[in-house]
Amino acid sequence: VQLQASGGGLVQAGGSLRLSCAASGRTFGNYVLGWFRQAPGKEREFVAGISGSGGITSYADSVKGRFDISRENAKNTVYLQMNSLKPEDTAVYYCAAFSSPYPVPKAKSEYGFWGQGTLVTVSS
Repeated sequence: VQLQASGGGLVQAGGSLRLSCAASGRTFGNYVLGWFRQAPGKEREFVAGISGSGGITSYADSVKGRFDISRENAKNTVYLQMNSLKPEDTAVYYCAAFSSPYPVPKAKSEYGFWGQGTLVTVSS
């Protein structure tokens, strides 16, 4: 599966952005989709993930209550709605796919397919 992320940009603290990730292939629903981020000088970290059906979601503690992951299998697209953004959310955001519809892993080593990143910058 090939992944293409978009939607990054510059936003002020407290603002919102929605990231999208479009996938190729006809078996989109057979994959867990995840969002990861990597800030300068830091390790890539899990942000959110969603099961193949969309019924199970998982979030990093740092974004719970502020970010929402969703997917539209008919459009082969996964979204990350980011609200109440903070400067510490500044990072390159990546979408990734895990070759099973569930469970939703948090380890980046589980994800075998990655899109290019999209930069999110939150100004204070």
